[in-house]
Amino acid sequence: MRTIKKADFIDSIADSLQYISYYHPLDFVQAMHAAYKREANKAAKDAIGQILINSRMAAIGKRPLCQDTGIVTAFVKIGMDCRFDSDITVQEMVDEGVRRAYSDPTNTLRKSVVAGPATDRKNTRDNTPAVVYTELVAGDGLEVLIAAKGGGSENKSKFVMLNPSDSIVDWVKKTVPAMGAGWCPPGILGIGIGGTGDKAMLLAKESLMEPVDMQELIARGPANKLEELRLEIYNAVNDLGIGAQGLGGLTTVVDVKIREYPTHAASLPVAMIPNCAAARHIHFHLDGNGPAVFTPPDINLWPEIALTAGGDVRRVHLDGLTKAEIATWKTGETLLINGKILTGRDAAHKRIQQFYAENKPLPEGVDFKDRFIYYVGPVDPVGDEVVGPAGPTTSTRMDKYTDMMLEQAGLMGMIGKSERGDATIASIKKHGAVYLMAVGGAAYLVSKAIKKSRVVAFADLGMEAIYEFEVEDMPVTVAVDSRGEAVHKTGPAFWQQEILRMKK
Repeated sequence: MRTIKKADFIDSIADSLQYISYYHPLDFVQAMHAAYKREANKAAKDAIGQILINSRMAAIGKRPLCQDTGIVTAFVKIGMDCRFDSDITVQEMVDEGVRRAYSDPTNTLRKSVVAGPATDRKNTRDNTPAVVYTELVAGDGLEVLIAAKGGGSENKSKFVMLNPSDSIVDWVKKTVPAMGAGWCPPGILGIGIGGTGDKAMLLAKESLMEPVDMQELIARGPANKLEELRLEIYNAVNDLGIGAQGLGGLTTVVDVKIREYPTHAASLPVAMIPNCAAARHIHFHLDGNGPAVFTPPDINLWPEIALTAGGDVRRVHLDGLTKAEIATWKTGETLLINGKILTGRDAAHKRIQQFYAENKPLPEGVDFKDRFIYYVGPVDPVGDEVVGPAGPTTSTRMDKYTDMMLEQAGLMGMIGKSERGDATIASIKKHGAVYLMAVGGAAYLVSKAIKKSRVVAFADLGMEAIYEFEVEDMPVTVAVDSRGEAVHKTGPAFWQQEILRMKK
C-alpha cells in the first residue's frame, strides 16, 4: 500500500497551478499555429497571432497567459490501495495548494472567487475553495486532472435534455452562435452525453482535459461512431464562420471532445462546455515517492510570430480625440491607441449607478467625459511591472450600464472583448460613440502596452477597482463603429457564406 504525504500532494497542486498559468499545452499551441497558417481573414489571423505571441511571452516571462486566472477544478482519482498521511481532507489539501499557488509572490495570480454568490459576493482573497471531484479507482497511486477555468468561457456552458431521436449536431449548430464570442474562440468544445443532467456536465468538463488530436483524427479517419460525431460537430461549428474572437473566419474550434455514459431510455442529456484560448489544464500522478515534477517545455517549440504595424493600421492619440475623428473609423480596422484610459467592470459600474441614483458626484479622479473605459480586472504586478497581465473581460456583462455611461458619464468609447447586444449597439450609434475590441487570451502582451497604472477609485474592490492606465500602441480592433455597424455581426455572416463558396 502506497502512502501519499500531505506535503507532496499540496506542493503538487500548487506547482501544477503555477505551471499552467504560463505554459500552454504544446498540443494546443500546435493546433493554434496550424489555424493561424490556414486562416484567410486578416483580422482573425492577427487575433490568433496575438494569442500565440502572448503564449510565447508568458512562457518566457512566467506570467499568466490571461488576467482571468480562473476558478480551479480538480478531478482527484484515488487508488483503493493507497492511503493519505494527512490530518486534513482532500478538499482542504487542494485548497491549501490553490492558496499557495495564487499567493506566490514570484507570479501572483488573480483571485477571482467570491463567496455568497447569491448574496454578498465577497472575494475570498485566496481563490479558494476549489471545485473538487474525488473518485475511488483501482490501483495504489493517485491521479489528478486539474484546470483553472476562466469565467468568460465557463459562463457559456450549456445543457439541454433532448429527446432520444433529436440531433445532437443540430443542437450544437444552433447553440454555438448564441454563445457569442465571450469564450474567446478558437478553443475546444467539451461535450458530455448521457447519464443524468449533472453527470453530462461532469463528462463535458472532464473531456476538456484530453489531448488535442483532431488533426490526427482527420488524417487517419474516424474509427468509431463517437469519432464520427466528433468530426461532424467540428466541421459543423467551423462552417458557422464565427472565427477567432468572433471576427469571422475559418477556425472557431481546434478540437471537439466527447465523453458519454449510459442514460435512461427516455432521456438524452447533452452538456457543452467551451475551453477558451487560455486552455489551462494538466494531468499528473503521485506514487508516494515525492511531489509531481513539472518539466518546463522547450520554448523553441513555440512558433515565432511578429505582428507589425502595416500601412492599414491607424495610430490614435486619445488626448483631445473628437467624435468627428472616431466617425472616420470603420469596423474591422486595427488601431494602436495611445493616452490615458480608465478601467471598470461589473462591480465598479454598479457603484457608479448607485452614485447617480443618489445624485452624488463620482469620486475624485473619476471623470469619463469624452474618455474611453477598458473592461479589465488586471493581475497584480510583480517586480518592476507597471501592471500584471491585463486582457479584456466580456463586454456584454456591461451592456445594461451602457446607456448610463454614454448619456450621464459622457463616455466616448469602450474597450473589451466579444460582441455587444442590439440595444447597446443602438445606443452606441445614437451617441456617436465607438466600441473597440482587444484580444481575449493575449493579456500579457496587452500589459506591455500599459506604461503607467494607478488606482483612482474603489480600491476595496481589488482587481475590480477603477484604474487609470496610460497606454502606448495598445492594439485594438474597431468592433462597433459610430454608425452602429458591428463586426461580430458582419464578420461571421460573410465568412459563413465564404466557407460555403470555398467548399463548392
